[in-house]
Amino acid sequence: MEDLSGVLVPIVFFVMIFGIVYLVYSSRNRERMALIERGADPTLFESRKNGNMGGVMKIGLFFMGVGAGIVVAYFLVSIGMKEEAAYPAMIFLFGGLTLILSYVWQRKNQKEDETTMS
Repeated sequence: MEDLSGVLVPIVFFVMIFGIVYLVYSSRNRERMALIERGADPTLFESRKNGNMGGVMKIGLFFMGVGAGIVVAYFLVSIGMKEEAAYPAMIFLFGGLTLILSYVWQRKNQKEDETTMS
């Protein structure tokens, strides 16, 4: 029975993920078709110029900050700081700083886009 659960768990996990993705896309398609039938403008569904690049940048910067926090914590531990305090503190500090950096970067780009559109 143990061997069977070792195989079934990953299969069920991937089937569940596929089912969730399928439900999201099929319900989004049905919602769009209903809006079009009611007379909504189809261009409403077109993505913006940059798509979701802001979210990708935010995630990338966040993970870079977490990595930098781990490296800084390693050096702090090597000079005598307690490991239990160094790793969480540096991960949260650098992760938070990169999220703030991402916010500032997005606001700057948003203001530039507004001035070029005007």
